[in-house]
Order: sequence, then C-alpha cells, then structure tokens
Amino acid sequence: MQNGALCDFGKLIGRILISVMFIVAGYSKIGAYAGTQEYMAAAGVPGFLLPLVILLELGGGLAILFGFFTRWVALAFAVFCAVSAWLFHNVPGDQMQQIMFMKNITIAGGFLILACAGAGKFSFDHAMAKVKNR
Repeated sequence: MQNGALCDFGKLIGRILISVMFIVAGYSKIGAYAGTQEYMAAAGVPGFLLPLVILLELGGGLAILFGFFTRWVALAFAVFCAVSAWLFHNVPGDQMQQIMFMKNITIAGGFLILACAGAGKFSFDHAMAKVKNR
C-alpha cells in the first residue's frame, strides 16, 4: 500500500482503535484511585506514580486520538507498555498473565510503528506542519 489517502485513513482508524483502550483505562483509574494504588503497590510500584500513569493513559490517549505530538507520545506509550508488561504480567506459568504480557508487548510494537509512521493527514500534527511550512 502506498502512502496515500488510504494509508492516512488507516492511520486515523488505527489511532482511534489504539487510543480508546488507554483513554478508558486512564479515566477508570480516576474513579478507582485507591484500589489502583493498592494494585500498583502489590506489584512493587510506588502509588505516587499513579497520577503520571493517569496523565499518560488519559492525556496521551487523547493526544494519540487527535494526532497531537504523535511520535513522542507513541514512544512514551511503547516504553510504558513494555514496562507494565514486565512489572504486572511477567508471571511464568500463569497462562492468562502471559497472554496479557504478550498483548502489552504487541501494543508496544504498534506504538513503535506509529512513532515511525506518524499520525497521517487527519491529525493535528499534519495541520501544524502545514501552518509551519507556510
């Protein structure tokens, strides 16, 4: 597939699909703040990091959705997904946790591709580049 309108539409749909999970997860962590902190602490992750997690998931999810600083946010998400896979889902012998581990690693790979490919034509990044190049 060449880098044309079809690819730009595909990038838009891809951004929507990959961002929704993080937007919902970030929003739900606000409502379940104490429980999420306990879950993090049980995995050895300090609970004071939760606001940063919420900021990345909710704010970063919205940034990916709208194609705003897409390459940098996608890189941050790739690291986040790999680290969270290791910290929360690296449980050898637990098949469900191994599936979650692989899901996170796969999503990290998708974010790396997005970081390289960019947000496409239907994004704030594209609109900002057009204004900058005038």
